[in-house]
Amino acid sequence: MANYITIDGGTTNTRVNLVVDRKIVDKEFIPFGAKASIGNRDKLRLAIKDAIVELLERQKMTSSDITRILASGMITSEHGLMEIPHIKTPAGKSELHSAMREVLLEDISDIPFVFISGVKTDAQELCDIDIMRGEESEIFGICGGADGVYILPGSHSKIVTVDGGKITDFKTMLTGEMIATLLDGTILKGSFDLNSVSLDKEYLFRGYEYCREHGINEALFKVRILKNVLKATENELYSFYMGIILYNEVNYIISVRAERIFVGGKRSLRNILTSLLERYSSSEVVALDEGVAANATTNGVIEIFEHNN
Repeated sequence: MANYITIDGGTTNTRVNLVVDRKIVDKEFIPFGAKASIGNRDKLRLAIKDAIVELLERQKMTSSDITRILASGMITSEHGLMEIPHIKTPAGKSELHSAMREVLLEDISDIPFVFISGVKTDAQELCDIDIMRGEESEIFGICGGADGVYILPGSHSKIVTVDGGKITDFKTMLTGEMIATLLDGTILKGSFDLNSVSLDKEYLFRGYEYCREHGINEALFKVRILKNVLKATENELYSFYMGIILYNEVNYIISVRAERIFVGGKRSLRNILTSLLERYSSSEVVALDEGVAANATTNGVIEIFEHNN
């Protein structure tokens, strides 16, 4: 079995894993991503170099023990280590394998890098044009990319349709960034602490339904009314707020009418989306196991790299 270092490069953070015989044996977390490279291209390169050295030293391994460094996500964007063009849908493991780019970045490591391309929709109309970097690898690390709709929450949440083992369509929502930005930059600041709240399903559904009836703009201000006038708890405020924020995303997912919906991402968002979809959609909803969700990108880049084997 081959050994790999995998890099999952996001917009706001970067994860570097050491994989031995298909098992993650050690990991490094870098608390910034491609966005930090804007105006400072060396910052991410140096952090990744240090992470690779740390992993190898801790595990008493050398670069000769590693087959390749497999990288996907925003690390392949213009603000990452190397910009790789997107490939068009439909895109499966075969197409992604063929589009891989292998290079040696000697200032970072003497282990060859293999970059996995992102995917773009093959469309002309604005409503149908979209791009992804990283989620394509995540998809093929989940159930091997079985057919269905995949919900991948994050800074930029993806709703991805897989048909015949290929990514055929997807939509991006600014969900994660919206959750944080509205709480930090509006009158809602201080309504609740995202790090210490838990889900109240009654208020989650109330927020969703209020947004459906009155629209997101009015619904968001009602969070303040709930807090100051009706004295709702932080858990109730958080749940009502999340029902509003996720309304458009869930409504779109329902409109796809998929037989199966796979829900990944971090536990908090995964639980909220699962609750909403189980209540309002008629599809089979599969909430991914914590380990599957957490390791999906790492498993996916290996699946893509080893595809012809």
